[in-house]
Amino acid sequence: MSRYDRAITVFSPDGHLFQVEYAMEAVKKGAVVVGVRGKNSVVLAVERKETAKLQDPRTVRKICKVDDHISIAFAGLTADARVLVNKARLECQSYRLTVEDAPSVEYVARYTDPSGTFSAWKANATGRNSTNIREFLEKNYVENATEEEAITLAIKALLEVVESGSKNIEIVVVRTGGKVSPLEDDKVNELCDKIEAEKEAARQASGESKSSA
Repeated sequence: MSRYDRAITVFSPDGHLFQVEYAMEAVKKGAVVVGVRGKNSVVLAVERKETAKLQDPRTVRKICKVDDHISIAFAGLTADARVLVNKARLECQSYRLTVEDAPSVEYVARYTDPSGTFSAWKANATGRNSTNIREFLEKNYVENATEEEAITLAIKALLEVVESGSKNIEIVVVRTGGKVSPLEDDKVNELCDKIEAEKEAARQASGESKSSA
């Protein structure tokens, strides 16, 4: 096997590119990323690692803007992601110079997935525990959700695995028409508190119904 896993262009006898598979495994072990498509917006939410007290949190972002209407959220190795983000930005600028128009999401996506494949989703997750989050999204996703509903669903999905609540959640909203807008931490805190309050109320109601039964 070691003869076939040293280069990205050498196939194993059974047709595998091991370097590509290793890259995909690194993604599965990274901080979780959630994407939810609403009626007029797309919400990207990521698990943000807790920063040191003196560290500037702007230097550890997991969501990067690559064009006026496109953002990339990544899981896995930050150093590798930085290379891909820079590549995507260069492709966007080159496209604008050549075509004199904004590149499509499909055009950018084909350059950034490690396996060279991409597909469209109504909601999806990648990174650690992504299988559990995907199941949660399948059960709770609603077609044509409003922006706040999409944000709330993304946060609820992340809270399934994020222990520190809103402190470790980063969210960006991409609206129809193309503007990329990071969600302020205060708004994230407010929504997280609301979700936790709803959960607590549901638990209390469940406890009361059991005791009365």
